[in-house]
Amino acid sequence: MSPRTMAEQGLSPKREAETHRLLAWYDRHRRDLPWRAKPGQVPDPYHVWLSEIMLQQTTVATVASYYRKFLELWPTVEALAAAPREEVLKAWAGLGYYARARNLHACAKVVAEELGGRFPDTQEALGALPGIGPYTAGAIAAIAFDRRAAAVDGNVERVMARFHAIETPLPDAKPRIRALTAAMVPERRTGDFAQALMDLGATICTPKRLNCMICPWTEECAGRRAGIADELPRRKEKAERPRRKGVAFWVERDDGKVLLRERPDKGLLGGMMEIPSTEWTARGSTHPEAEAPLAAAWQRTGKRIEHTFTHFHLTLDIWRARISLEAPLPARDYRWVPAATLNEEALPSVMRKIVTEVTSRRTSRR
Repeated sequence: MSPRTMAEQGLSPKREAETHRLLAWYDRHRRDLPWRAKPGQVPDPYHVWLSEIMLQQTTVATVASYYRKFLELWPTVEALAAAPREEVLKAWAGLGYYARARNLHACAKVVAEELGGRFPDTQEALGALPGIGPYTAGAIAAIAFDRRAAAVDGNVERVMARFHAIETPLPDAKPRIRALTAAMVPERRTGDFAQALMDLGATICTPKRLNCMICPWTEECAGRRAGIADELPRRKEKAERPRRKGVAFWVERDDGKVLLRERPDKGLLGGMMEIPSTEWTARGSTHPEAEAPLAAAWQRTGKRIEHTFTHFHLTLDIWRARISLEAPLPARDYRWVPAATLNEEALPSVMRKIVTEVTSRRTSRR
């Protein structure tokens, strides 16, 4: 780290030393990630933004392949903005939290069409774009533009809660953690500092296997000194997720095409394709046939899938029917799709479970 005076950095001697140790550790042990600029390279704001949106509530291991695929399909923000939203949703399928994909496309259009293809370089301006919240705005500002901004994700929350021995449970501790993190951000190498904190939480200060012996902050860590590091951060006890039930309708035409429906833009899984189903309610449907997409000789398959969303757990029984080629579409938001190409559709994970359940049953009969 290029040293600066304390006055220039605005850090106390203690904080300056801690920051120096963290950055020295990062220089030796930084992770090699597909979206991370190499030492000496200038980060590409498009790459930083794309990766940060994908990494929201998703693991690094999961994101890597999606990130590479998106760059192959849309190497610039202008290319992404010009892509049909349906194609973006298809490429996103499996990453979850699909509002992120809709906002990703909306943000790309704003940047490409209203900002001349350039991302704004301040946390405040970034936060005004679709899909960019406080953490993501701070991360992009710091990493892409070296702005003095705090980026506090789950890894950083854990590191800071232990480092400062914060025993207030999350989420109540979040404001204090953000303030303490912001107070430690140096004026130089802010992007490296943000990524160093993330790497520290991902590789050393992990949820269950702390490796304090090789941590650059082991001497200063208040949680370690108090013997409570492995207990932090504390969390409020979560209420049990409510359960919902429903029936999914697998409709196959005589030519092998399957009926899909596009969900409304607003709400859960907005804009994604789905196997039609009843409403998902706590009691389930008492007369599923009345909620079926069309009249048919429905058969209970005896199969069901289960899926856990953030706020509830879902069980869907699978019914199926076969109909003739002359059967009309139930409505404009329905369409017939060849069964062989279902994997290419913008199906969320819960719907892919239905496809797998139905098609695997068919295979096992042969």
